[in-house]
Amino acid sequence: MDYQLVIKFWRASLTDEAFLATIEDELKAALGKSAELEGYDVSAKEINLFMLTADPRPVFRKARDVIERHGITNGLSAAYRLNGGAQFTSVWPLRAMRKFKLP
Repeated sequence: MDYQLVIKFWRASLTDEAFLATIEDELKAALGKSAELEGYDVSAKEINLFMLTADPRPVFRKARDVIERHGITNGLSAAYRLNGGAQFTSVWPLRAMRKFKLP
């Protein structure tokens, strides 16, 4: 798996964070062997979900379907980088207004 995909949830836009308890299992089922979940990074402003994949764009599309089933449509961004790399390529939103970065 050559890429690390990061899905960012902005905490201010979430009505609650109960979805975190079940979303990992749902993502594993939806993504199968196309991605390996690495876990979460939680800070005061955001929650970052990390996964390894060989093809980040279709993996994000499948993951977004799972996330949207939980009613999360706002406050979401995603980007990928080479595993161990520093520069991110944004995949969502389609026209990112700011540079994707981790805390």
